[in-house]
Amino acid sequence: MAPTVAPPRSEEGLREGRRRGIPVHGKATPWLFLAPYLVLFLGFVVAPIVVGAWISLHRWDYTLPNKPFVGLENYTSLFDTGSIAAAQFWDAMEATAIFTVFSVPLLLTIPLVVALVMNMKFRGRTFFRAVYFAPYVLGVAVVAIMWRYLLDNNIGLVNYYLGLLGLPDDIPWLTSSPAVWVSLVGVTVWWTLGFNAVIYLAALQDIPGELYEAARVDGANRWQQFRNVTLPGLRPVLAFITTITIIASANMFGQSYLMTSGGPGRETRTAIYQIAETGLRNFQMGSAAAMSYVLTVALMLLSIVVFWIFRERKG
Repeated sequence: MAPTVAPPRSEEGLREGRRRGIPVHGKATPWLFLAPYLVLFLGFVVAPIVVGAWISLHRWDYTLPNKPFVGLENYTSLFDTGSIAAAQFWDAMEATAIFTVFSVPLLLTIPLVVALVMNMKFRGRTFFRAVYFAPYVLGVAVVAIMWRYLLDNNIGLVNYYLGLLGLPDDIPWLTSSPAVWVSLVGVTVWWTLGFNAVIYLAALQDIPGELYEAARVDGANRWQQFRNVTLPGLRPVLAFITTITIIASANMFGQSYLMTSGGPGRETRTAIYQIAETGLRNFQMGSAAAMSYVLTVALMLLSIVVFWIFRERKG
């Protein structure tokens, strides 16, 4: 076996490396390879963060030439109990919390069950994998408008078929609470469970089969195998899926905007809905930017809690 040649470091080593045909790169080479990504990252991530923070410190109406600097006024108004902006924002945060609390557990458990079934060997499993993932490729506008007609109280097929089964056929799915939350959560779970299921499935296939064989030899039943082999093997993936699912649920906008228009009243007007309305319809971009940063901080803290829960425990 040929000895490993260490990379040349000194000037003499560099000359020796070139003589032997070993490629030698300059210090700027790694940065040149990173440059395309860094340009996109700076232009589409860092720059919007900086500009958004700057806007949040101003009374920023993009229809007017003057945008006076107000410091932290946009932030303090969100915590002023007598402020209309605060009342509307925290009502929207409450709606966001309700949606997140009900949708996230379903989007963690149902895709896991689907992935466990799809990980078994049976005829047609590739077809069923495609069926479960197919809704996810649809845009939110397509999904929301389709379900808006299906759930319509007067012409919707859902109430029609419930009537054929002898069940109540006048459920106001989109106009009354709590049915409206059932609609929004149910549609979101139907639409996005395929994405989480695919990630679960990839993680399940990475768990060594020898662990299951050893567990069976020790007399472990299916539940014990799932608890002691599958779940520990899925720990990193569970942390990832939980985090992205919480973030996606907290950023729900299209379903509420297109299916319920934030109703009944303002009950399903989520934080992103309120931010969009404040900034784009009421022209209060500074207040909207401050709302977005408050929501961002809340999601960052929640993400830290999630990773702490799923951290690797020793001993």
